[in-house]
Amino acid sequence: MMNRLFKSIATILILASFSIVTAQDAATKREMKRLNAKIDRQNVRVDSLDTQIRMLLPELQNALKANLKAKEQTDSVAILLINRINTIQNKMRLMEDKAAYIDSVNFEILAQLVMIENKIVTLTNSFTEMYNLKNNRVNDKVSAKISPAEYKKSYIDALSNYQNGEFEKAVTGFAGLVMSDPGNDLADNSQYWLAECYYTMKNYKRAVIEFEKVFTFPGTDKDDDAQLKLGHCHRSMGNIDKAREEYQRLIDYFPGSEFFEKARESLKQLNVQ
Repeated sequence: MMNRLFKSIATILILASFSIVTAQDAATKREMKRLNAKIDRQNVRVDSLDTQIRMLLPELQNALKANLKAKEQTDSVAILLINRINTIQNKMRLMEDKAAYIDSVNFEILAQLVMIENKIVTLTNSFTEMYNLKNNRVNDKVSAKISPAEYKKSYIDALSNYQNGEFEKAVTGFAGLVMSDPGNDLADNSQYWLAECYYTMKNYKRAVIEFEKVFTFPGTDKDDDAQLKLGHCHRSMGNIDKAREEYQRLIDYFPGSEFFEKARESLKQLNVQ
């Protein structure tokens, strides 16, 4: 009896265990199917994405190549533009240098022209004075050191030396005349031409000193001439502010002078530098 009972229980337990195992297997199989289905769906998506990527890959490659080519072209254009800008800047610097050089040359030419014009005017004045002296009598004022006739002759000789470019002789002659008879009618002229000699020899500092002495002669008609030349002397020495001052003094104090316009033009040239 007991054996049968044990066998029955054992059989029941085996059947129960088998049922449990069978149920677990069924559940496991269902889960496996669900997972396989999910994996299949993922594989389908992967395949779809792979297909799309394969389809888009040539376009992406072409787009990348196009971008690289465009970048190369852009870089090439940028380099070309930079080179052109540098070339233009170099040309501008060259033009500025040339302009500065031209301005310098023009100024030098202008200065030389002014000097030539001054020399022409000076020589013209000297010839005019000589002509007038040879054809007109001077005041026969008696001098203790030299007679009016001798003074006139010495003056003409000194003026001739100046015109012939013998400036040292002219300096000696005019200086001797000024010292011999400062009261002579031609003494202020002698002083003026003495200053002109130094100016022509480009001894501008000494010329300034001698031109300023012209104003010490009462009633001189060489004061405006001397005033203009003071401006020229300082201009030649590079004393631009002083030159402006001297030209302006001629404009202010000698409005009726024949050198009025010349002083205004010289002042204008200095103001635009």
